[in-house]
Order: sequence, then structure tokens, then C-alpha cells
Amino acid sequence: MRIVSVNAWGGAMFDALVEWLPTCRADVLCFQEVTRTPGLRGWTSFDDTERQLPQRANLFDDLRDALPDHQGFFVASDAGPVMDGDGHQHRQDFGLAIFISQQIPVIGQAAAFVHGDFVDHEVWATTDRPRVAQAVRLVDRAADRRILVTHLHGLRDAAGKHDTPARRRQAKRLIEVIGTLREPDDLVILGGDFNLLPNSETFELLAKEGLVDLVGDADTRTSRYLKPVRHASYLLVSDISAVKSFEAPATPEVSDHRLLVLDV
Repeated sequence: MRIVSVNAWGGAMFDALVEWLPTCRADVLCFQEVTRTPGLRGWTSFDDTERQLPQRANLFDDLRDALPDHQGFFVASDAGPVMDGDGHQHRQDFGLAIFISQQIPVIGQAAAFVHGDFVDHEVWATTDRPRVAQAVRLVDRAADRRILVTHLHGLRDAAGKHDTPARRRQAKRLIEVIGTLREPDDLVILGGDFNLLPNSETFELLAKEGLVDLVGDADTRTSRYLKPVRHASYLLVSDISAVKSFEAPATPEVSDHRLLVLDV
């Protein structure tokens, strides 16, 4: 089974993303920074006090169109204003999505906030935005086992990626979310854009739950990201012997984050 995780950057590199999707051979795809604006397609502009970014109006539906052999699940963390090309304002949901091959039975789902709660922003905040985790429990028929896949987009702090009390609470809450579905013999896979440094205490807490980080201090950014700190995305597993291969390839570039590609 192939599991892919990537921060999709709101679809800012949409053409490269949809060109890559038919070739990726992924059974499960975890996307962070997914947009959803009911009734609107195409491009929008996202603005906060730090930046302006092009975003797909409805990246969730775009992905669903590009992945017809997968079923998709979206969960919103917050929402706020975006502008279309004609200067009209719309309310856009922002969150996570998982796409799972139609051939794989889904036998459990969970989603819950790991930081804050849903906010309808009048103006997008630059820091301390709410964060949600999303989990699915699957049947891996080929290996005769259950797999629990969880991902999140971790708290962004304008001060940096260092440990904070809020991030400690986020880690503990994440462990609780995983625990709502986890059974003793499950292979647990946890990924996403954690917005953390490799030495974060979050990984110590997750290690106590039997989760081993595969990324370490590897570069998980693409050439589109110009800041010096190159750590953000991670992928952890509960059984290292189940890993056939793992990589964070420099190409193709479909975001300012590298793809994380795991075969188990």
C-alpha cells in the first residue's frame, strides 16, 4: 500500500499537482491546506497581513475530479474571505482532505481539533489559527491487517517552529485523536505538515506511543520555499519493519513542501 502526504499549498501549483496525480500510484493521499468554496471553481486570492497567495477556490473538488478512483473526505479547520478574479468576495473553508482508493474498505473515521476550535474569520489571522487532525482506519487485504492513517497541519506560530505550551497540548490532543480509533494490532501511520523542528518534544511524546519518525532532519521543502529553515513535514510509523520504502523526493515539485511517499 502506498501512502502519500503533502501540504498542497491551497493548490498554488495546481497544474503541476494534477499532472502528477495520475502517475503517483497512491492508495491513500493526505493533503493539508485544502480549500473548499461551495458553488465556486477556478482561482481565488488569499490575503492576510503577511502575504497574498493564489489559491484554488475548491481544491477539494479539483482533487476529487483528478482522483475518480478514490473516495474523498474533507474536514474544515476554519474559514475566511477570498476574492475571485472579478473582485467578488467569497467565504472559503480551509482544512484537510484524505483520498482513499475505492478498492480499500474504510472501517473507521475520526476528526477533531488539536488546537482551538472552528473560526469564521472576518480577516485571516497570521498565527494561532485552529488546527484539526483527520484519521481513517482501513483494511489492507494484501497484508491481512488494519492500518490507521492520521494527518494534521500543525499550529503555525509567527515566532517560529520551536516548542511551546500550545504545541505540547496539540501533541497530547493528537495522541487522543489517534486513540479513538487505534486497536492493538493496527499499523499506525501519522503524517502531515507539523510546523516543528526535528528535535521537538512532540516526537518524544509520540515515541512513547510507539511511533517512529522517518524524516528526522531531512529537507522537506522545495525550491519554492525561500526561508532557511527547511523542516516542516514528517511521517511516522508504529512498526518500522512494515516499511518497504520511504522518500521525500526533491522532484516533482507540486507545492512549497516536498511529497512524503511511503510504501508498506
